[in-house]
Amino acid sequence: MASTHLTGRPGNPAIDVRAAAFVEARLAGRPLSDYPGALPASLAEAYLIQTQAISIWPDRLAGWKVGRINAPFDATYGTDRLAGPIFSRQLTRTAEPAGNVFLFSGGFGAIEGEIVIEVGEDAPAGKTTWSLAEASEIAANARLGAEIASSPFAQINDHGPLVTISDFGNNNGLILGGEIPSWRTANPSSWRLRTLIDGVEAGAADASAIPGGPLESFRAVLEICARQGHPLRRGMQITTGAVTGVHPLRAGQTARIEMAGMDPITCTAAPAMAQQTNTAHKRPA
Repeated sequence: MASTHLTGRPGNPAIDVRAAAFVEARLAGRPLSDYPGALPASLAEAYLIQTQAISIWPDRLAGWKVGRINAPFDATYGTDRLAGPIFSRQLTRTAEPAGNVFLFSGGFGAIEGEIVIEVGEDAPAGKTTWSLAEASEIAANARLGAEIASSPFAQINDHGPLVTISDFGNNNGLILGGEIPSWRTANPSSWRLRTLIDGVEAGAADASAIPGGPLESFRAVLEICARQGHPLRRGMQITTGAVTGVHPLRAGQTARIEMAGMDPITCTAAPAMAQQTNTAHKRPA
């Protein structure tokens, strides 16, 4: 799809009402009881809503999340990955003591343990096809990470991937952990993650649970973002998929993401307030 360059704010008639409604709800920290309009009918329509929302969001892009498109939707849409934006004020680094992350009250909230790959150089404009080898060449490092999945629309995952795409891919922040040593030569099966909620294990798996491994997700997002007119830029952080699963999280609960040999990521969930972003950690990216 060609790039859509729009400026404005919610209420601008040039902006799709669905994009404006999601932006308004996120900025106000309020839930949406229903999807704000007709459900998107194609990948192009879903990403157009997302692109328009990005154009009126008051922050700059700092990365992208990658999510799975499961069967049978993967066959329907010809892809098994989706992408959503991560913004600079929602990108934080681990610090002590544990900081807060923010979930939309009355909406959807979860945490995901991730392998995060940093973009080492700008992707060439107009390049929409990438091999694994080419993707590896512009990957700078890999880190442990925790994606905050939250949307004002509680049923965001109940209507298929197009709805998820249309609201920023169901992302509301990313916490970056430490850099994984010797990541280029390591087998993803050696990266074993555990997710704990209030001290109880919610899931455990290694990064080979991501189909094709984390680098395949990085390759896929290079193509997805280029096709939406957002080629990846140096320094962007790319999540590569929920290794241990998508684990529901409520305000007041504490989550911990562990990986052998790495410092864990710990955070406590709090309700998102008006214009609240996930910025409680002490060292912003």
